[in-house]
Amino acid sequence: MKKSFSAALATATLLAAGTVMADGPKADWISIEQAIETAKEAGYTEIHKVEADDEYWEGKGMKADGNKYEFKINGQTGTIEADKKD
Repeated sequence: MKKSFSAALATATLLAAGTVMADGPKADWISIEQAIETAKEAGYTEIHKVEADDEYWEGKGMKADGNKYEFKINGQTGTIEADKKD
């Protein structure tokens, strides 16, 4: 029983990794540099992470108030669709 559970867990992990790796910026998206600039214009003083996910550039960073935040920037339009404390 333990062996089949481990095999199922390993398979699920590999499938999930393949799904995550399939996400990426589309040809009609703004560049990652533009997304970072948009986040900076929104008050981010440090950017810790930016990655493509579904329709968005998603990221984490810090604002001048010293708090950590998460953001979502629409990959096509470049508009910030979410900006909240982490």
